[in-house]
Amino acid sequence: MIVPGIWNSGPDHWQSVWEREQQDENGQHGQHGQQDENGQQDEHDQHNRHPQRAAVRIAPTSWSDPDPDDWRAAISAAVASCTEPPVLIAHSLGVLAVADWLATTADAPALVAGGFLVAPPDPLGAAFPAEASGFVAPRPVPAAQQVQTRLVVSDDDPYCSADRGVVFADVMGADVVRVGPLGHVNVASGVGAWSAGRELLRALEDGLRPPR
Repeated sequence: MIVPGIWNSGPDHWQSVWEREQQDENGQHGQHGQQDENGQQDEHDQHNRHPQRAAVRIAPTSWSDPDPDDWRAAISAAVASCTEPPVLIAHSLGVLAVADWLATTADAPALVAGGFLVAPPDPLGAAFPAEASGFVAPRPVPAAQQVQTRLVVSDDDPYCSADRGVVFADVMGADVVRVGPLGHVNVASGVGAWSAGRELLRALEDGLRPPR
Protein backbone atom coordinates (compact mmCIF):
# COMPACT_ATOMS: atom_id res chain seq x y z
CA MET A 1 0.00 0.00 0.00
CA ILE A 2 1.53 3.28 -1.17
CA VAL A 3 1.66 6.28 1.19
CA PRO A 4 3.39 9.17 -0.64
CA GLY A 5 4.57 12.45 0.77
CA ILE A 6 3.22 15.95 0.27
CA TRP A 7 1.98 16.68 -3.28
CA ASN A 8 1.81 12.94 -3.99
CA SER A 9 4.48 10.94 -5.85
CA GLY A 10 4.80 11.63 -9.58
CA PRO A 11 5.07 8.95 -12.30
CA ASP A 12 8.88 8.77 -12.12
CA HIS A 13 9.03 8.36 -8.35
CA TRP A 14 10.04 4.88 -7.20
CA GLN A 15 6.73 4.50 -5.34
CA SER A 16 4.82 4.97 -8.58
CA VAL A 17 7.18 2.65 -10.47
CA TRP A 18 6.71 -0.07 -7.86
CA GLU A 19 2.96 0.44 -7.94
CA ARG A 20 2.87 -0.03 -11.73
CA GLU A 21 5.11 -3.09 -11.49
CA GLN A 22 2.80 -4.63 -8.91
CA GLN A 23 -0.25 -3.99 -11.10
CA ASP A 24 1.56 -5.49 -14.11
CA GLU A 25 2.55 -8.58 -12.13
CA ASN A 26 -1.06 -9.07 -11.06
CA GLY A 27 -2.31 -8.76 -14.61
CA GLN A 28 0.23 -11.24 -15.96
CA HIS A 29 -0.44 -13.70 -13.16
CA GLY A 30 -4.15 -13.53 -13.82
CA GLN A 31 -3.75 -14.01 -17.58
CA HIS A 32 -1.27 -16.88 -17.63
CA GLY A 33 -2.64 -19.38 -15.15
CA GLN A 34 -2.40 -23.07 -15.86
CA GLN A 35 -5.30 -24.92 -17.50
CA ASP A 36 -6.37 -28.50 -17.16
CA GLU A 37 -6.94 -30.91 -20.06
CA ASN A 38 -10.43 -29.45 -20.58
CA GLY A 39 -9.14 -25.93 -20.98
CA GLN A 40 -10.39 -24.88 -17.54
CA GLN A 41 -8.39 -22.78 -15.11
CA ASP A 42 -6.53 -25.05 -12.72
CA GLU A 43 -8.22 -24.91 -9.30
CA HIS A 44 -4.91 -24.78 -7.45
CA ASP A 45 -3.78 -21.93 -9.69
CA GLN A 46 -7.03 -20.05 -9.06
CA HIS A 47 -6.37 -20.19 -5.35
CA ASN A 48 -2.83 -18.88 -5.76
CA ARG A 49 -3.25 -15.91 -8.08
CA HIS A 50 -3.67 -13.51 -5.15
CA PRO A 51 -5.54 -10.67 -6.91
CA GLN A 52 -5.78 -9.03 -3.49
CA ARG A 53 -2.11 -8.06 -3.81
CA ALA A 54 -2.85 -5.26 -6.24
CA ALA A 55 -1.26 -2.05 -5.02
CA VAL A 56 -3.43 0.57 -3.34
CA ARG A 57 -2.54 4.25 -2.89
CA ILE A 58 -4.00 6.53 -0.25
CA ALA A 59 -6.27 9.29 -1.52
CA PRO A 60 -6.40 12.21 0.91
CA THR A 61 -8.19 15.37 -0.16
CA SER A 62 -5.33 17.55 1.09
CA TRP A 63 -2.26 16.58 -0.95
CA SER A 64 -0.87 20.12 -1.23
CA ASP A 65 -2.06 21.43 2.14
CA PRO A 66 -1.85 18.22 4.16
CA ASP A 67 -4.10 17.79 7.16
CA PRO A 68 -3.12 15.02 9.61
CA ASP A 69 -6.71 13.99 10.30
CA ASP A 70 -7.44 13.73 6.57
CA TRP A 71 -4.33 11.64 5.96
CA ARG A 72 -5.05 9.40 8.93
CA ALA A 73 -8.55 8.77 7.55
CA ALA A 74 -7.11 8.16 4.07
CA ILE A 75 -4.76 5.49 5.43
CA SER A 76 -7.64 3.81 7.27
CA ALA A 77 -9.78 3.84 4.11
CA ALA A 78 -7.00 2.39 1.97
CA VAL A 79 -6.25 -0.33 4.52
CA ALA A 80 -9.96 -1.19 4.69
CA SER A 81 -10.03 -1.61 0.91
CA CYS A 82 -7.38 -4.35 1.05
CA THR A 83 -8.50 -7.95 1.24
CA GLU A 84 -5.45 -8.97 3.25
CA PRO A 85 -3.20 -6.98 5.61
CA PRO A 86 -0.91 -4.83 3.42
CA VAL A 87 2.64 -3.62 3.92
CA LEU A 88 2.58 0.18 4.19
CA ILE A 89 5.18 1.67 1.83
CA ALA A 90 5.65 5.28 2.85
CA HIS A 91 7.95 8.09 1.75
CA SER A 92 8.70 11.48 3.29
CA LEU A 93 5.60 13.04 4.89
CA GLY A 94 3.87 9.70 4.38
CA VAL A 95 6.24 8.29 7.01
CA LEU A 96 4.95 10.77 9.58
CA ALA A 97 1.37 9.96 8.55
CA VAL A 98 1.96 6.23 9.00
CA ALA A 99 3.73 6.81 12.32
CA ASP A 100 0.69 8.80 13.49
CA TRP A 101 -1.70 6.10 12.24
CA LEU A 102 0.21 3.32 14.00
CA ALA A 103 0.32 5.27 17.26
CA THR A 104 -3.44 5.94 17.19
CA THR A 105 -4.80 2.65 15.80
CA ALA A 106 -5.18 0.09 18.56
CA ASP A 107 -5.82 -2.84 16.21
CA ALA A 108 -3.05 -1.97 13.74
CA PRO A 109 -1.39 -5.43 14.01
CA ALA A 110 -4.61 -7.05 12.81
CA LEU A 111 -4.97 -4.59 9.92
CA VAL A 112 -1.49 -4.29 8.40
CA ALA A 113 1.36 -6.75 7.94
CA GLY A 114 4.23 -4.30 8.30
CA GLY A 115 5.73 -0.97 7.36
CA PHE A 116 8.49 0.04 4.94
CA LEU A 117 9.12 3.70 5.70
CA VAL A 118 11.61 5.77 3.72
CA ALA A 119 13.23 9.17 4.30
CA PRO A 120 11.21 10.70 7.14
CA PRO A 121 11.28 14.50 7.28
CA ASP A 122 12.01 16.26 10.55
CA PRO A 123 9.13 18.61 11.52
CA LEU A 124 11.67 20.68 13.47
CA GLY A 125 14.03 21.01 10.50
CA ALA A 126 14.46 24.24 8.56
CA ALA A 127 13.45 22.59 5.27
CA PHE A 128 10.17 21.15 6.57
CA PRO A 129 7.31 22.53 4.42
CA ALA A 130 5.15 25.11 6.16
CA GLU A 131 2.07 23.58 4.54
CA ALA A 132 2.61 20.44 6.64
CA SER A 133 3.02 22.21 9.98
CA GLY A 134 0.22 20.12 11.52
CA PHE A 135 2.37 16.99 11.35
CA VAL A 136 4.63 16.03 14.25
CA ALA A 137 7.59 13.74 14.80
CA PRO A 138 6.81 10.05 15.42
CA ARG A 139 5.41 9.29 18.85
CA PRO A 140 5.95 6.09 20.81
CA VAL A 141 3.87 3.22 19.52
CA PRO A 142 2.57 0.99 22.34
CA ALA A 143 4.10 -2.48 22.17
CA ALA A 144 0.70 -4.05 21.56
CA GLN A 145 0.19 -1.82 18.50
CA GLN A 146 3.59 -2.30 16.88
CA VAL A 147 4.00 -4.07 13.56
CA GLN A 148 7.23 -5.15 11.91
CA THR A 149 8.60 -1.89 10.55
CA ARG A 150 11.76 -0.87 8.76
CA LEU A 151 12.77 2.80 8.65
CA VAL A 152 15.17 3.65 5.82
CA VAL A 153 17.43 6.63 6.54
CA SER A 154 19.70 8.50 4.13
CA ASP A 155 22.95 9.98 5.44
CA ASP A 156 22.56 13.29 3.58
CA ASP A 157 18.81 13.84 3.54
CA PRO A 158 18.20 17.63 3.42
CA TYR A 159 14.92 17.13 5.31
CA CYS A 160 16.24 15.05 8.21
CA SER A 161 19.62 14.26 9.71
CA ALA A 162 20.57 10.61 9.98
CA ASP A 163 20.78 10.96 13.76
CA ARG A 164 17.20 12.22 13.95
CA GLY A 165 16.07 9.41 11.70
CA VAL A 166 17.61 6.88 14.06
CA VAL A 167 15.78 8.54 16.97
CA PHE A 168 12.50 8.29 15.06
CA ALA A 169 13.06 4.57 14.47
CA ASP A 170 13.80 3.99 18.15
CA VAL A 171 10.66 5.86 19.22
CA MET A 172 8.51 3.79 16.85
CA GLY A 173 10.13 0.48 17.71
CA ALA A 174 11.29 0.14 14.09
CA ASP A 175 14.45 -1.37 12.65
CA VAL A 176 16.62 1.28 11.03
CA VAL A 177 18.45 0.82 7.73
CA ARG A 178 21.16 3.32 6.79
CA VAL A 179 21.51 3.48 2.99
CA GLY A 180 24.33 5.99 2.67
CA PRO A 181 24.12 9.32 0.83
CA LEU A 182 20.88 9.11 -1.14
CA GLY A 183 19.50 12.58 -0.46
CA HIS A 184 15.75 12.44 0.10
CA VAL A 185 15.53 9.13 -1.79
CA ASN A 186 13.39 10.63 -4.52
CA VAL A 187 13.56 11.56 -8.20
CA ALA A 188 15.94 14.44 -7.47
CA SER A 189 18.29 11.97 -5.75
CA GLY A 190 18.64 10.02 -8.99
CA VAL A 191 17.56 6.68 -7.49
CA GLY A 192 15.18 5.96 -10.38
CA ALA A 193 13.20 2.78 -9.78
CA TRP A 194 15.41 2.19 -6.73
CA SER A 195 16.01 -1.52 -7.22
CA ALA A 196 18.11 -1.66 -4.05
CA GLY A 197 15.09 -0.41 -2.11
CA ARG A 198 12.92 -3.08 -3.71
CA GLU A 199 15.35 -5.68 -2.37
CA LEU A 200 15.08 -4.17 1.10
CA LEU A 201 11.30 -4.40 0.83
CA ARG A 202 11.48 -8.03 -0.27
CA ALA A 203 13.72 -8.83 2.69
CA LEU A 204 11.15 -7.29 5.02
CA GLU A 205 8.29 -9.16 3.36
CA ASP A 206 10.17 -12.46 3.54
CA GLY A 207 10.48 -12.04 7.29
CA LEU A 208 6.87 -11.16 7.97
CA ARG A 209 4.73 -13.61 9.87
CA PRO A 210 1.67 -14.91 8.00
CA PRO A 211 -1.34 -12.53 8.17
CA ARG A 212 -3.73 -13.37 10.97
